[in-house]
Amino acid sequence: MSIEVIGAGYGRTGTKSLKLALEELGYGACYHMEELLTHPEGVTHWKDAMNNNRVEWDTLFSDYHSIVDFPGCLYHKELAEYYPKSKVILSLRDAESWYDSVSSTIYSFDPGVALKLKMVCSMPFSATARNLFKTIMLNNESIWKRHFAGRFEEREYAIEQYHAHIDDVKRNIASDRLLLHRAEDGWEPICAFLDKEVPSSPYPNANAQEDFHAHARDIVREVLW
Repeated sequence: MSIEVIGAGYGRTGTKSLKLALEELGYGACYHMEELLTHPEGVTHWKDAMNNNRVEWDTLFSDYHSIVDFPGCLYHKELAEYYPKSKVILSLRDAESWYDSVSSTIYSFDPGVALKLKMVCSMPFSATARNLFKTIMLNNESIWKRHFAGRFEEREYAIEQYHAHIDDVKRNIASDRLLLHRAEDGWEPICAFLDKEVPSSPYPNANAQEDFHAHARDIVREVLW
């Protein structure tokens, strides 16, 4: 398989809704952070990407035609170069509300004592548990420590980085290959960009902030059990 659509937007910019939209448009399963948590064996490839080593992208994405969300958005340039026929969608939202959303969801996520104990106790016997632990560590290192330089809690700095990322995507990706999209824009711009018919169903609205922690814990629990 080959990646046809790359989501370059940060997590919490409507990436789960975009994932569902791309799947509804016929691209098959879309790679999202949830996919990495569900299949943590992929962490080896993301560690290679973080360390600037050669990445077996085709192996990682063997079952996918699209990718959105962290950690993939951090490597939009590398992915766009590796998949030169792909198109890139930069999902956007108001920077202030983005920061508030990230702060209360992915940045502050804690699976809880019981799940952490289960993971640690399972690690000597389970490659899945070990890879899940590595995935959590990778995200902390690649996203919060490196990309945000350990300063995400500094609101002004994080928002500056958000805008810098948008500028970086615009600089790296040719304008005829790039779509800037907000969830409220709905189906029409995406379908025109990808040359797809507009579905009759409403544009997806998923991954509400208030549901995030329970949903994320469910994913971790399912993986460990």
